[in-house]
Amino acid sequence: MNGNTRVLIVDDSAVVRKLIGDALRKEPGIDVVGGAADPFIARDLILQQKPDVITLDIEMPRMDGLTFLKKLMAHHPLPVIIVSSVTQSGSAASVEALRAGAIDVIAKPGGPHSVGFVTERIIRAIRDLRSGPAIRLKAAPVTVADPAPTPPVTLSAAAPGARRSNGLIVIGASTGGTQAIETVLTRMPADTPPILITQHMPASFTRAFAARLDQVCPMRVVEAAHNQTVERATAYIAPGDYHMEVTRFGVQMRTVLSQGPPVHYQRPAVDVMFASAARLSGIPIVAMLLTGMGADGADGMVALRRAGAETIAEDEQSCVVFGMPKEAIARGGAAHVSTLLAMPRLVFECLDRLGGGGRTVSAA
Repeated sequence: MNGNTRVLIVDDSAVVRKLIGDALRKEPGIDVVGGAADPFIARDLILQQKPDVITLDIEMPRMDGLTFLKKLMAHHPLPVIIVSSVTQSGSAASVEALRAGAIDVIAKPGGPHSVGFVTERIIRAIRDLRSGPAIRLKAAPVTVADPAPTPPVTLSAAAPGARRSNGLIVIGASTGGTQAIETVLTRMPADTPPILITQHMPASFTRAFAARLDQVCPMRVVEAAHNQTVERATAYIAPGDYHMEVTRFGVQMRTVLSQGPPVHYQRPAVDVMFASAARLSGIPIVAMLLTGMGADGADGMVALRRAGAETIAEDEQSCVVFGMPKEAIARGGAAHVSTLLAMPRLVFECLDRLGGGGRTVSAA
């Protein structure tokens, strides 16, 4: 982006539009070019003011934000930051908005006391847009209601990983990660080794994200709990506002949740999870670092590779934002670079090379 970043605020609440607008106007390099009470007004302002970024509410009159976002991404794609109410329906719609191409989701302020946190998140996202790699905006993908969902990967009896693989799979992602994680998990078999996932997402939205994945993935998907036994055929999503680590208790692996300081401005942070996995011993580990802004996960990938894990970075071609994977590659943390569609088979090939066919840890 050249010059000041032009921001349009779309929210049916005049109070929210004013609070966010006043805060953004104080930030150097940001111009608030307008506020819209519904998508129809927003449509006209987009054509008139040509904003660089839009903040968008979900629950609005005349047309909901999710419907508007899908139309926008199909006909006039722009970086969109969702500012949504923390309700069950709002959280589920916000997760769907991320799948449809929104770059971030932020909980709507509950009052004047929370405006600072919200606007700080918006400002940081805009800074990342200005300084980071270009975003590859995508229209909404195929939904679960479509008649031909992609089948999970199938491995012939002679193929690497065809036997009942053991070990641990860890995945980190940020911007564009909800789509990327779904693409990978829906193509993996149900009886897969346990999977731990850190996706940058605020509290209250990760449960809806896990529920969405549980509907469409062959394996069980849950929001992780503290001190939870890690089992095969299950994927665990780090809860928003909690770092997730993995540790070993005898022959079992368990999750550890904490609210330590943010890392790379993030909690949960990928580096925290990756570093904990690197401290495990005797466990075949495959790590994947997917699309996202910044450098979270890059140092953790280096640590994992040095510890003997197989590490995979998403390639630039399939990334929404080639930021985190690029940093991991540059620092020597990625043993492999792969497209999303090739990752499931590569994961099992890696487990096979690590000796994941033998039972070294309990994950049953």
